[in-house]
Amino acid sequence: MAFDQPLDQIAPSVSEAVRRERDRQESTLGMIASENHVSKAVLEAQGSVLTNKYAEGYPGGRYYGGCQHVDTVEEVAVERAKDLFGADHANVQPHSGTQANMGVYFAVLEPGDRILSLSLSHGGHLSHGHSVNFSGQLYDVEQYEVDPETGYVDYDDLARRAREVEPDLVVSGSSAYPREFDYERIREIADEVDAYHLADIAHVTGLIAADVHTSPVDHADFVTGSTHKTIRAGRGGLIMCDEEHADDVDSAVFPGAQGGPLMHNIAGKAVGFAEAQTDEFAAYAEQVIANAKRLAEAFDERGLSPVSGGTDKHLLLVDLRESHPDLTGKRAESLLSDVGIVVNKNTVPGETRSPMVTSGIRVGTPALTTRGFGEAEMDTVAELVVDVLDNPDDDVVGDRVASQVDELCERFPIYG
Repeated sequence: MAFDQPLDQIAPSVSEAVRRERDRQESTLGMIASENHVSKAVLEAQGSVLTNKYAEGYPGGRYYGGCQHVDTVEEVAVERAKDLFGADHANVQPHSGTQANMGVYFAVLEPGDRILSLSLSHGGHLSHGHSVNFSGQLYDVEQYEVDPETGYVDYDDLARRAREVEPDLVVSGSSAYPREFDYERIREIADEVDAYHLADIAHVTGLIAADVHTSPVDHADFVTGSTHKTIRAGRGGLIMCDEEHADDVDSAVFPGAQGGPLMHNIAGKAVGFAEAQTDEFAAYAEQVIANAKRLAEAFDERGLSPVSGGTDKHLLLVDLRESHPDLTGKRAESLLSDVGIVVNKNTVPGETRSPMVTSGIRVGTPALTTRGFGEAEMDTVAELVVDVLDNPDDDVVGDRVASQVDELCERFPIYG
């Protein structure tokens, strides 16, 4: 009976792709800042029979019967999220960080309302109002930028911009801004123009949970995030808010923006949130930042230019225009991928190339830190990256770096 047959017999091509993807992760250095490696416990939860259960609605108020056990799972995830972040209310149903943002927009905005957010080329995110995203198509979006000299957000200029455009919602948060946001100052700016403040912590959920990064919970009306990046939980999104907005947020998520929740992913969130409450995770989060700071220093020593001069968190943005003016971010990404170092091309402040080409690369330390890398390994990784970028057409250098990458991967396996 097909129902009982293993994956490699039912869908051998899929089985082989899964095997190869595991091998790829084990044999490459994953430095994409938005990626990580979850624990075996999270994998077990996400691969569980919870995927079989439809559970539209919320615990105690489902549209289907037989939800008593998935209710428990969701209640555990919610309580752990509230405890981790000190939030009054949490919704763990969003399928992604983008859909978490959608839930907030739908809860408090009308089509055509105005959003003020960080420009994508200065480190912002598609779901904060880019024209190719629903957020830019439904809402009137104005943007603020980083100071071109320092690479930091200029809060005086942000305040001036807010007074000028009078937004309904101010968004703090980013996908490629290496510094912490001053959430308290942004709260003051939003209050001055009678706007809501949404803090998108997609990249730093784990760092905030571990108390090694400033939390916006006391300074934002809404906090959204991803649950699969620095926090290493089940893949998806999260919304937190005060009780006064709880009903509007919950209704905006379901039935407003999505249907049945992915209960297996919510189980993965519950497991990951439990792991994030341990001393071991706190040490991990501290090491993530220490590794990123050391990587930035090592890059700078070798002639690369980290935007803003460094980082406060898990990622850094490298502007290649000064050190490698003829090397695009796209080419750099490809060259590094060829030797087993996985980064992503990224726009930089003052970008002159297209988003599909770019002048920079974004690198992160969460996944390498999960593998056990420390600052000494960051020095080695920086050397390997720069050697490749400095010698883009030298096969001898490429072969040597690839061999060194293999050695590092063997020393620091993911799942054994």
